[in-house]
Amino acid sequence: MPKQVQQGKNWYALHTYSGYEEAVARNLKQRVESMGMEDKIFNVLVPTEKKIKIKAGKRQVVEEKIYPGYVLVEMVVTDDSWYVVRNTPRVTGFIGAGTVPTPISLEEIKILQKRMGVSEPKYKIDVAVGDAVKITDGPFKDFDGKISEIDEARGKIKVLVSMFGRETPVELDFLQVKKL
Repeated sequence: MPKQVQQGKNWYALHTYSGYEEAVARNLKQRVESMGMEDKIFNVLVPTEKKIKIKAGKRQVVEEKIYPGYVLVEMVVTDDSWYVVRNTPRVTGFIGAGTVPTPISLEEIKILQKRMGVSEPKYKIDVAVGDAVKITDGPFKDFDGKISEIDEARGKIKVLVSMFGRETPVELDFLQVKKL
C-alpha cells in the first residue's frame, strides 16, 4: 500500500439526527458497498458502552451511546468519498472547519475502543461502611439507614434500617441507595 494513502486514512466524526445513528451507519455501509468505496471508507462505528441500570428492582445492563448524534467513520477523504458520506440520508455534516473534516486523534479512538470493549460494566461503589444512605428503590424505598457491609464483587451492600425501634439489616443492590 502506498505511503500517502496510509497517511490519509483517519477517523472522522459525522453529525447525524439524534436517534438515527444506527440507521445512518447501516445506510452508509450499504452505500460504500454499492458505490465500490471499500478502498476509501473502511469502518463505520456507533460508539456504545454498557451501563448498569435498575428497572423494577432488577439490575439490567443497557447499551448507551457514548456520543448521541454522532457516527464515526474511518476513511480517506477525497472528493468522492466525502460526497458519499455527506450525502447519506440523515447526516448533517462532518465535524470540522467549513467543508474540511477534522480527524479524530488516534489517542482518542484508542480510549473510545477501550471503553467500548469493556464486556462487563464496572460497579461504581462510592459509599463506605458507616455512611448514612437513603434507599431509593425496592420495598424499603424512602427509608434511611446506615451501611454496615459492602460486597464489592457482587455490587451488594447491607444497610441497617431502623424499623419498629430496632435496627434491621437489609441487603440491597448498591444502585438502590444514595448517600445522604
